[in-house]
Amino acid sequence: MNISLEGKVAIVTGAGGGLGRSHALALAARGARVLVNDFGGRRDGREPSNAVAQRVADEIAALGGDAIASGADVSSVDQVAEMVDLAIARWGRVDILVNNAGILRDRTFAKAELDDFRTVLEVHLMGSVHCTKAVWEPMRQQGYGRIVFTSSSSGLYGNFGQSSYAAAKMALVGLMNTLRLEGEKHGIRVNCLSPSASTRMTDDIMESEQLALLGPERVSPAVVALCAEGAPNGMILCAGGGSFERAYVTLTRGIRLGDGECAEQILAQLDRISDRTGEMIPDHGPDQASWEMGRTPATLVA
Repeated sequence: MNISLEGKVAIVTGAGGGLGRSHALALAARGARVLVNDFGGRRDGREPSNAVAQRVADEIAALGGDAIASGADVSSVDQVAEMVDLAIARWGRVDILVNNAGILRDRTFAKAELDDFRTVLEVHLMGSVHCTKAVWEPMRQQGYGRIVFTSSSSGLYGNFGQSSYAAAKMALVGLMNTLRLEGEKHGIRVNCLSPSASTRMTDDIMESEQLALLGPERVSPAVVALCAEGAPNGMILCAGGGSFERAYVTLTRGIRLGDGECAEQILAQLDRISDRTGEMIPDHGPDQASWEMGRTPATLVA
């Protein structure tokens, strides 16, 4: 399968460097016209500059592509609306949205300031919500859309000192799981990317040996796949160092206790509850209750 994005219009947030720049270049190389967005601040989101987005747009143009720049702050609803209007005014549509913008304000939960916690959520979670909301109706009307949320292994599995970042990144999985249902009949496919890459966000987190192996360009093929005509829907695609995996949120078959049995029984049988033999992947949230209501009393289903 030869993936072509000719005629498609993409918005990539946080695309002034690192993963976002790599994603923007990869989409442009496949023929997409790209709005390069970056607030241009430091890693913690302070000291914005429009110059970084323009540099990447110029880079795409120098390679023969079509790109424009936006310094919109994704945490601002009004600025995001102006950014999407800019893309539509220039190219008439938006087909692809890659939500990549993010900041870090890492501290242990005991030392974290609540204002910093909220700011991280505003950029990662609400920034993705703002951008997705702005393109949702245009995509519904045209009957086509590809949306990528950037999750993280920190959200999926946890990471010391990253409570705010992890909370935002796992929230995006929940958002994806609902939007993939709501968008499907309108031709909108929504997925999550969980990347491992050497960027300024990870410079003081990863070892030097890891940084050498995890170039952003080795993640971006996953973004191209998730933005393609044949993209999946509702996938958490992990990528790093040229390796690609899929993460799942699963439900074990568990046990059912009889009426009146107590919490002590839960603790006593945690190993059986945790047994992953025959675990399932619910299609949507109500499947959990359907499974639970259909159990035979006081039995363990292997």
